[in-house]
Order: sequence, then structure tokens, then C-alpha cells
Amino acid sequence: MFGDPRLGRGLRVGFGYDSHRFDEARPLVLGGVRIPNHPGLRGHSDGDAVVHAIIDALLGAAALGDIGRHFPPSEPRWKDADSMELLASVVELLAQSDLRVCNVDVTVITERPSIAASAPQMVTSLSAALGTAHDAISIKGKTNEGMGWIGAGEGMAVHAVALLEGKPDDGVPQST
Repeated sequence: MFGDPRLGRGLRVGFGYDSHRFDEARPLVLGGVRIPNHPGLRGHSDGDAVVHAIIDALLGAAALGDIGRHFPPSEPRWKDADSMELLASVVELLAQSDLRVCNVDVTVITERPSIAASAPQMVTSLSAALGTAHDAISIKGKTNEGMGWIGAGEGMAVHAVALLEGKPDDGVPQST
């Protein structure tokens, strides 16, 4: 066994990805924050690609499948669902598996809107939902330099990486 045996399953890394086309008929919600003056994202739920990518990263790190397995678009109850509620369900699954979120790093790839102005609000929203400190959440935006469908302004893509920590097996407190 590698690492400190008191850490149970130790550290686990997961990667998440999501992408959606823009949709003029919907509000833009990213990281649980409504972004004004920009088309929203097409999707079965609210289209929050930031939260969707984070959910996939968390589920991947925990080896619990993916967002489609837990919240399939074929089920009407997830139509227009608030992605922050889906995230809360995943955080509960992690707790049941004795896992906690250490940190999350997110990159939003879009020409517009600029992510920098809304990133602090997203960090606040996500840190509350994930039960982490603000400095455990990173949100940054990148353009696609005008290339491809993202560069043409048709939509956005999001990458997320999450680090989880397993609770100790023998009751020894974890260092923080």
C-alpha cells in the first residue's frame, strides 16, 4: 500500500468535462451564478456546464460513474433541474463513501462572456456547496483564440479536476 495507511483510500483525482451550445432562450448559469446579458446554455437541466464538469470530476475520483448515470436526461424529473441541487446530491454520495473534497480546479473555455468578473461569485457558491474553503476552488477562463465552434461563439466547454481525500480507517484525525 502506498502512502499513509491511516488515510484509508488516500487521495483520489478525478477529471470532468462538459460542453454546451448557447441558447438565446435560456439564462446563463455557471457555477451556480447567473451571468447577465449573455445567452444561456442548451441542456436538459439548467445547462450549468461548470457544475456538470465538477460533478463528473467528483464522481470520477470516487469511482461512482458519471453525471448521466446519476441524473439521466431520459428522466423528466431532471428537466430544467438546478445543477447546484445535483451537486448537493453528489456531495452527499461522497460523504456516504467517506470522501471529502480537498480542492477543485476549473477551466472555462469560451470567447464570451469573460469569466474573470464572475469567478469570485462562483468560488463562493461552489465552496459553500462543496464544504471547502474559498482557496480550495479555482475558476479561470480561457478563450479558444477564435478557433473551432467555441471560437466561433457557438458555445463553451469546461474542464474540471477534483481531489478527494478518504477518511482515515482507524479514527486517527487527518491533517489539514
